[in-house]
Amino acid sequence: MKNIKLIALLAAASMTVLTGCKGTPDTADGYLSEANTPANENVEIHNFIMPEVGEKIAVINVKDYGTIKIKLFPEDAEKGVENFIGLAEMDYYDELIFHRIIPDFMNQGGDPKGNGSGGKSIWGEKFEGGTDENLYHFSGAVAYANGGATSTNGSQFYIVNTPEDYVYYGGYYDMNQVLNYYNSFDEAGLVLPENVKEKYLEVGGVPFLDGGYTVFGQVFEGMDVVRAMAQVETDENDKPLTQVMMESVEIVEYTGE
Repeated sequence: MKNIKLIALLAAASMTVLTGCKGTPDTADGYLSEANTPANENVEIHNFIMPEVGEKIAVINVKDYGTIKIKLFPEDAEKGVENFIGLAEMDYYDELIFHRIIPDFMNQGGDPKGNGSGGKSIWGEKFEGGTDENLYHFSGAVAYANGGATSTNGSQFYIVNTPEDYVYYGGYYDMNQVLNYYNSFDEAGLVLPENVKEKYLEVGGVPFLDGGYTVFGQVFEGMDVVRAMAQVETDENDKPLTQVMMESVEIVEYTGE
């Protein structure tokens, strides 16, 4: 696994995928650490509900890689879905690049500047997308990058690209500036429902992002494309040396195929 620098991940330039955390967190409490459902109770997980025929889905056509199909969750992330659909129908995302790709973590795009500092919502300003206890950062989850809170969502989004058998719990730098990775939910201080933990162990993902970013979609076809993109060679800022371009992002009705 690539030596991920959490400071770069969690406090990079504005609107990069993990700008939402100020500094480098030693732990992440997840959705259910305080007033919501107790961690020992199960919740409904919506990420893997398949779309129904006639339902709107997003289709990302990635040049030289293939097609990614995404189920959207308007009932759980109303404004997030509205924004994504609106931008896609404006052809906003067409020919934009994935400007930041980190293996076993995520692929980020949607910035017209191509450097993580740009983008806007359909309302012009940033918007509050919130979080929902039925959507999590499992492998294939699609969520908005933000600038410190879900109230700073714009156009940039990321797709979790972890392998099915890999859970990235986060980590910390010790006194010698050596990066240490957490190896369990408990070690990372992640408080999540038991069925969510079990699902992470089954399908992989990045649970330390839960509660800080607006998840609004889930890849249901094309994870091979997502993971193939993640193998591109990148520079020191995780920018691909060879462009990974979204030829188009379309909103279509799901036909069952």
